[in-house]
Amino acid sequence: MTTGTRRDYYEILGVERSAGVEEIKKAYRRMAVRYHPDKNPDNPDAEERFKEASEAYAVLSDPEKRARYDRFGHEGLGDVGFTGFDSESFVDFADILGDLFGFGDLFGGRRRTSHRAQRGSDLRFTMSLTLEEAARGVTKTIRVPRLEVCDECGGSGVAGGGSPETCPTCGGRGQVAYRRGFLTVAQTCPSCQGHGRVVRNPCRACRGRGRTEHEVSLEVKIPPGVDNSMRLRLSGEGESGVRGGPPGDLYVVVAVEAHELFTRDGADLHMTLPVSVFQAMLGTRLRVPTILGEEQEIEIPAGAQPGQVIRVRGKGMPVLESRGTGDLYVHLKVVIPERLSPEQRRLIEEAAAHGGEAVRDDEGLLHRIRRRLANDG
Repeated sequence: MTTGTRRDYYEILGVERSAGVEEIKKAYRRMAVRYHPDKNPDNPDAEERFKEASEAYAVLSDPEKRARYDRFGHEGLGDVGFTGFDSESFVDFADILGDLFGFGDLFGGRRRTSHRAQRGSDLRFTMSLTLEEAARGVTKTIRVPRLEVCDECGGSGVAGGGSPETCPTCGGRGQVAYRRGFLTVAQTCPSCQGHGRVVRNPCRACRGRGRTEHEVSLEVKIPPGVDNSMRLRLSGEGESGVRGGPPGDLYVVVAVEAHELFTRDGADLHMTLPVSVFQAMLGTRLRVPTILGEEQEIEIPAGAQPGQVIRVRGKGMPVLESRGTGDLYVHLKVVIPERLSPEQRRLIEEAAAHGGEAVRDDEGLLHRIRRRLANDG
């Protein structure tokens, strides 16, 4: 539908009359990218197309204006043409154009009046644990510095607990607007820095900020089986909100220290157990420590080899939030004595001789190879 020389808004944006808000926004975004004056300097036609698309979007993105337009056409809107955007449309245009062109507070940016309640910031605390503490679970008391509502002013920032005044410069909007060519541009109010409120008589305790720093003690219960970098969320234990907003959360991040005996692989533990060459040859039973403190007896089989692994079921780490438990893997390290007494040497040589192994090479390696080749031939 076209009235006089003015084009139909749906035709301008290239959308159907049944198009939804998101489809209209996407269509306008495409037009804005293509025809924005900053991307088409000294091009009156592009500037006119941009103004036309902006006018169409300003109407079709507003449910009330769109309804009047759909029923009565351009006449239903009055002869207002395109004279910039009112403050209620600023945020939509900032969402579409602000990030594209780096305008910051163009059309009011995203920093409209900020005197509403705001949620407090989340906090992070790193807690170091020994491997034993991670295995058993532990309750620890931590001290956390955080911003809390000022006791003196109740969070208002005003001495005596009064209320901030509406900023006279921006009228509480948090922004002031001025014209840039055919566009209306808004910037953060210099008087209230975007808050929309000003504090004439600031509280001495918080200096008008409404919050003061405190250090609080909190008990944190660590469940058995936690591992490095796991996070525990303590709801509502972050910083206090602003202007009555809810507090943030505290995230406790676990850092498990390295152990002198055990290494961890998920829920399993690994350890190295030195055994003598005699224990490895003859086999024996030994007791090894476990992460929970008790000792566990294991059997070393006769003829055990260096690096052989013995699995001890159920003696690893607890599985977090489960009744399961990992295993303990014992890696054998066969230790060969550096010195032998004469009697030990004699006995070993006799044992080697009975086993058909020559300890001394009196014959010589080359001679033995020739003899073996001759026998094979």
